[in-house]
Amino acid sequence: MTLASVGDVRTVHDSRPGDGAASASRPKRVRRARFAPIASVSAGTALIGFHASLYGNWLIDDAAITFAYARSFAEGLGPVVQPGAPPVEGYSNPTWLLLLVLGKFVGLFDSGALFGIPDYVLFPKALALLCCAGVLTLSYMAARRVFPRLAWVVPLAAGAALAAIPSFVIWTFSGLENPLYALLLVGQAVLLFRAVLDDRLLTTKVALTAGALAALAALTRPEGLIYAGTYPLVLLMRLRRATFATSVRRCVESTLAFAVPVGAYFGWRYATFGQWLSMPSVAKAQDLPTLVDMTRPGELVSYLGALAVLFLAGVIGLALAKASWWRPGLLAVLTPLGLAVIAYAVLEPDWMEQYRFATPVWVLGTLAATLATVEVLRSVSVRARAWLATGLVAALLPTGAAFAEASEEFRADPNISACYVADRFGRVFNGYADILGLEHASLLIPDLGGSAMTSRLELIDMAGLTHAKFAEMARAGDRKAQAEYVYEVAKPTFIHVREPWSSGTSIGWDPRLERDYYPLHYDIYQGEPHGDWVRKSAVPTPELLAELRDYARRSAGWVEERAGASPLRDCGPTMQRGQTGLSEPFPGDDRSPEPAGRPEAAAR
Repeated sequence: MTLASVGDVRTVHDSRPGDGAASASRPKRVRRARFAPIASVSAGTALIGFHASLYGNWLIDDAAITFAYARSFAEGLGPVVQPGAPPVEGYSNPTWLLLLVLGKFVGLFDSGALFGIPDYVLFPKALALLCCAGVLTLSYMAARRVFPRLAWVVPLAAGAALAAIPSFVIWTFSGLENPLYALLLVGQAVLLFRAVLDDRLLTTKVALTAGALAALAALTRPEGLIYAGTYPLVLLMRLRRATFATSVRRCVESTLAFAVPVGAYFGWRYATFGQWLSMPSVAKAQDLPTLVDMTRPGELVSYLGALAVLFLAGVIGLALAKASWWRPGLLAVLTPLGLAVIAYAVLEPDWMEQYRFATPVWVLGTLAATLATVEVLRSVSVRARAWLATGLVAALLPTGAAFAEASEEFRADPNISACYVADRFGRVFNGYADILGLEHASLLIPDLGGSAMTSRLELIDMAGLTHAKFAEMARAGDRKAQAEYVYEVAKPTFIHVREPWSSGTSIGWDPRLERDYYPLHYDIYQGEPHGDWVRKSAVPTPELLAELRDYARRSAGWVEERAGASPLRDCGPTMQRGQTGLSEPFPGDDRSPEPAGRPEAAAR
């Protein structure tokens, strides 16, 4: 056969029927392969977003504390909760604060309405949705390393699981730092998962990145300090005699990557505020854990359902037994999950509902459980797969019913919202001050966030977030000293009392309240005094007192009525200092209620 004939045969062979169709179909397969993960992440994110939409414009009031600090930083006022206030670190989430400051700088936050939605609602919730998309993208990156063909299933399943958990959705979209915290911790887990499987754990890049992510987590939540231990613990599990020296060097590098930024921030904190801890940490009186505290994760088991937890734990155990080649990667994900459970146990119990400190447990647990479930289902027989799927559905059905009930209950009666506080303690008390013609006045309140966004009065927070001395008293639980400080030192112009500051020997029952203050809007709720008070020396005439009480009856009563009827609403296109007009009119009015008094009140 000549070379020419060989070429003829090759030509005939290369142009055989079907080859053109195969070549044409290859780009389609590539497009499908690229589309699947995008569609999966998008669908999972959409499920989470749909659940979040059920809570409307609700934001927890504590989130607005960070909003107020973001405004102050952006306006060049420094770390103060309002103009003229002393520097006090009333926030504990510097990284989340930084994102809000950047949003303020570019006009996306605290500027007005976007697409008809107040940007103080839209911007933090949009950030939360982006963080959720990031979490699901990271879950895909982990799955692609161990089962490339089925990797798209993981973000879809993880998104559906997270969307079903009210605790995760509520606190991720509450305006707090939870979504950023979740993204950072999942990022660290996936980094170590892939590094272990790719044999890159002992590289400087992985060590520094793991330490830096832990540092960012520690600057997002105070208990994030615990995740500095993730990389060293994973190293310890992989420790070998031959790599001992390298492991020690990498551990030191990771620790430095964590300690330098965190240490720099702590140094700035002490130089600026004279405290090693933020005021929320001081006021919450965080102590060393006890044996009783270590049982607190049982709350999360009850929340998820014991049957579901046992089933998923069994699936993870099966995956560890069957997936021997990627078992070290799964253990790398379970390590920060274990730390998250410990952190939840150690933290002082929170008054808010739906377990807001459990967000790391939900995201890391979902990642581990989803990876393990896909691995087990793909590696067993069809019959075993059917039994496992049936068992999974049976285990999750009671959990789903409980989650639906929890979501409905929270929608009907959510924790105190920033908008309620902005109206009730910001705008209403601004109105009182306007009626009295007071240019300078002070207000003692139990809720700071919405008040700091709208009040023009000097604020004194009962939890101690505005005054370090008050926080130390709160830490010590010394209510008598707090009452002494209020009535003999601070002497606020206005006071609002409610439980727990209206019980026992606290501020609300102190005889100096009736001696020095007139009640404006006052009642007894469940045996405890609740309501608004004004210092007698600030009210020059009986006529002004009557006008104050009439305005209090209409404005404060209307705010409380609206809070019960529409707890998920917003409170106007902006929250600005000095506002007096409420976000909705009184019944029968065609305008927002404005008090009589200073003429500039109407202009606001």
